[in-house]
Amino acid sequence: MAAGSDYGLKKIVWKRIKETIIADCRKSDVWKILILDPFTTKLLSSCCKMSDLMSEKITIVEDLYKIREPVPEMKAIYFMPPTAKCVDAFIADFKTKPKYKSACVYFTDYCPDELFNKMKLYCAKYIRVCKEINMSFMPQEAQVFTCDNPGAFQSIYSPNSQDKKKTLETLADQLVTLCATLDEYPGIRYKKDANMENAKTLAELVDNKLAQHYELDDSGKKKGKTQAQLLIVERGFDPVSPILHELTYQAMAYDLIDIQKDTYKYKSTDGTEKQALLNEDDMLWVKLRHKHIAEVSEQIPKMVKEISASKKQPDGKITISNLAQMMKKMPAFRKQLTEQTVHLQLAEECMKHFSNNVEKLCKAEQDLAVGSDVDGMKVKDQMRTLLPVLLHPYSTHEKVRAVLLYIFSLNGTTDENLNKLIQHVKIEDEREFILNWKELGVPIITTVRAEGGKGRPI
Repeated sequence: MAAGSDYGLKKIVWKRIKETIIADCRKSDVWKILILDPFTTKLLSSCCKMSDLMSEKITIVEDLYKIREPVPEMKAIYFMPPTAKCVDAFIADFKTKPKYKSACVYFTDYCPDELFNKMKLYCAKYIRVCKEINMSFMPQEAQVFTCDNPGAFQSIYSPNSQDKKKTLETLADQLVTLCATLDEYPGIRYKKDANMENAKTLAELVDNKLAQHYELDDSGKKKGKTQAQLLIVERGFDPVSPILHELTYQAMAYDLIDIQKDTYKYKSTDGTEKQALLNEDDMLWVKLRHKHIAEVSEQIPKMVKEISASKKQPDGKITISNLAQMMKKMPAFRKQLTEQTVHLQLAEECMKHFSNNVEKLCKAEQDLAVGSDVDGMKVKDQMRTLLPVLLHPYSTHEKVRAVLLYIFSLNGTTDENLNKLIQHVKIEDEREFILNWKELGVPIITTVRAEGGKGRPI
């Protein structure tokens, strides 16, 4: 998939919605109500604005689960997942006294016959359209998506899970809708590993479900495989990446700064609390988020100077206070300068954390992760690399991360050595955080020192 903004995943999703839901709506020149559940609300919000919907003659957007006033003269569009809860809420709108003139129903995925027949039984005469549009994933960025299921990780990896199979089935269905949206029939690849069977199970599920989905296309012909390849790997395939301190802008900000629900809270020059949403509407965030923090710290002041030069503003050091003054003098550039103020402050905050603590941590982490130092010399004694981190007054969280990297670098350690480490660092309460990695297929406790791992006991 091309990386350009015109071809990003969000654009493709919005185009698909317009070609299905919106195109059907255009057939009648009347205003309509759009009814969404929480998932489709997030999905639609990720790829369009209310003004986009208004331009397509959708006058109101309502919550499927909330009490709504009846509007019997208007048509309603229902966009929802094919779940019993959604179908029951839909039926309740029409079973006794209809809330709307008629309904066009669009499911994000395949609707089971049981639910479809239940709808027919109670609401058949009100349903004008009923379609499955294959879109049960959440586009995050131009080339990033999620399945919007934070509980899936625990369901798959917890030894006490009761719904692992069901969760993998659901994830497979969601991946199939992603492929369908992109019009791809990819080859499926996974790493064969006896300790990581979930990737194999999910890969087989996706492959079988794709074959069923593409058995016949809209023209009645069987769709062949495309050139795309879908790689399915488990977290245990690469345990190091989520533990390391990442130094690209987005990852660093989310790791070091308290950013909740993509909202960055900061103080302006006059001391008032402000907040900025870090999303696709912030073009500077989109441009900088995957760049190294050093590059970001250089680029933001450079951009401000370019605006200053275009308006013949005095040159000088770029500070938050100077930017506030420039916004007053150049209202036409307010949006650009506001974005630059936010990111100058966020980048400075990241660099402050880096200078105070993270820089020294990064050196030790990189040596443990890569197995060699900055000069290319092999790390022969991992414990010597780890000890300065443990002796420094870093937070417990940072020390647990360093201990994990030490264990990963040795491909597991002895129970005795781990116990000594935990006692020495005083992280007894965090013991499970370390041991639970074994559920992901990552070696944590070994009875014999793994070959090549020469870390000495503490």
